[in-house]
Amino acid sequence: MGVLVCCDCFFYRKSKTKPNGKKPPAEEKKQYLEPEFTKIRVVDFDLKELVVLPREIDLHEWLASNTTTFFNLINLQYSTISEFCTGDSCQAMTACNTIYYWQDEKGKKTKCTAPQYVDFVMSLCQKLVTDEEVFPTKYGKEFPNSFDTLVKKICRYLFHVLAHLYWAHFKETVALELQGHLNTLYAHFMVFVREFNLVDPKETCIMDDLSEILCAPPQPPSPSPASSQNHLTER
Repeated sequence: MGVLVCCDCFFYRKSKTKPNGKKPPAEEKKQYLEPEFTKIRVVDFDLKELVVLPREIDLHEWLASNTTTFFNLINLQYSTISEFCTGDSCQAMTACNTIYYWQDEKGKKTKCTAPQYVDFVMSLCQKLVTDEEVFPTKYGKEFPNSFDTLVKKICRYLFHVLAHLYWAHFKETVALELQGHLNTLYAHFMVFVREFNLVDPKETCIMDDLSEILCAPPQPPSPSPASSQNHLTER
């Protein structure tokens, strides 16, 4: 399990001043919040419609299907910039002022490079979503009692990867003209985990500024002056 270090979130908190008493440098400008980038999406409808549980589908089946899909899509999104995410460029798994530490099954915490951390995440997710005992695909097979906990763990880790993509590799994403895909994927994922309370808000608070922009329902288009004039004329 990853251990979060976050200014006002939870687990361990960073000091607001350095040991010598000096204030830390100003936070780097977040390019991904600039309107020219946040307005780029690959869909323009309310993502809420995609995540609401259909009446005829079992909740666990819905969570399993969507979680598996998000794992595959986030893994694919990361692969597009993986050559830029190296042990030298990303010596820690960071997002904003947060460092994620990997925690193995024995509880040992390890500070690792971002590519190592992402590899741990994707390997664990792959192991879980392909395990018939955890994500059953055969008719009549029951989901385990631990299913909800494991889905939350997967979503928490996937959020770490998305946050790192924005914080450390947004420039490369823009260079590849994939920011629309990343924005849509992030918004869809966040709407999904919020709908089913899969990730603690204290965990996602570091990206609240982006979430507020990308997860807002699309505004209906304003009527053009010409159409407004026609409407007045008809009346």
